[in-house]
This record gives sequence, C-alpha cells and structure tokens, in this order.
Amino acid sequence: MGKFAVIAILLAALGAGAGLWFAQTRGYYAPVEGPVTLTLFAEDGLTTLPASGVEAIASKSSPLGFRACFTTDLDLAALGDEIAATPHPGAAPTIAPPWFDCFEAAAIGALLSSGQARAFLAYQDVAFGVDRIVALAADGRGWAWHELNDCGRKAYDGTAVGRACPARETFVPLIEGSL
Repeated sequence: MGKFAVIAILLAALGAGAGLWFAQTRGYYAPVEGPVTLTLFAEDGLTTLPASGVEAIASKSSPLGFRACFTTDLDLAALGDEIAATPHPGAAPTIAPPWFDCFEAAAIGALLSSGQARAFLAYQDVAFGVDRIVALAADGRGWAWHELNDCGRKAYDGTAVGRACPARETFVPLIEGSL
C-alpha cells in the first residue's frame, strides 16, 4: 500500500511540475497576430520604423511579456540627425521564453553594452506604466520589448505616482497596429 502512495505523490509532483513549466514558458505567450507597432519616439511625435521579417509574442497576463525581432534597413548614423529618436540608456532586455529563438536577452544586452547596438524609446506608455523599447544593431537586426517606466515603478511599489503620470481611470493602452 505504501508503494502506491509514494507513486501517487511522485506522479502528482511530476504533473504539477510539468504544468508549472508549461504555464511559465508557453501557456501565457501567444504570437502577435497582425501588424506590430514599431515606432521611434521623439518629443515632436512618432516615426514609423521601417521593419521587415517581424516576429512578435505577447503575454496574456502582463504587458511586460511583449518581445519582437525584426530587420531594418535604417542607418543608425541617421538617428538623431535625420530622424528624431529618444535614446534609452540603461535599457535592459528581459528574458524571452526559450522557444522564441530570435530574442536572446543576454546577447542583446552584450550588444548594447559594447555599443554595437543602441536602444531607443519606441512608444511611451504602451500600457499604464510601461514603455516599448527598441534596440537597433548596425547590421540591421532589431528587437523590441517592454520595460516599466517611472510611473510604473512608482505605481507598483506603492509610491504616490504624482501629476506626471497619466490618470489610470482614463488611460487608453496601445492597440497593436492602430497607428
């Protein structure tokens, strides 16, 4: 009788572990269907980012679960001179699920640290307290992800958000492809 109890406990633990793994790596993510909004933010407005080969995923449970990979023929030297863009120093790409092969956070972070890629604010307040960040490499590769902005950090740690943050009651998030 004891063997059956041990086997039942082990099978239950194995099932729970498999369920947890699936939920964390696959269950909450889905490919983004339709156009993905890729822009560069500047104080005078948004510039649409010319991108091709866009692959994107989003999390059903959190706006921070967005990741995208793409290619662009945009000349990085033109940014700031010909095309207005707001640099985003200190950008830190977050880890994507292992099955989303094109987005390797450690490799993107290394490119940013070495100066072989540059990060820019792509869209401010894509969701309440969340900005979309775009990183562009000189070889034409590009990546996008979401990061908490100052309002998001304050809102989620309990600090008073202040007047600079949008009103949560009337806030309208970005709908992909709506621009």
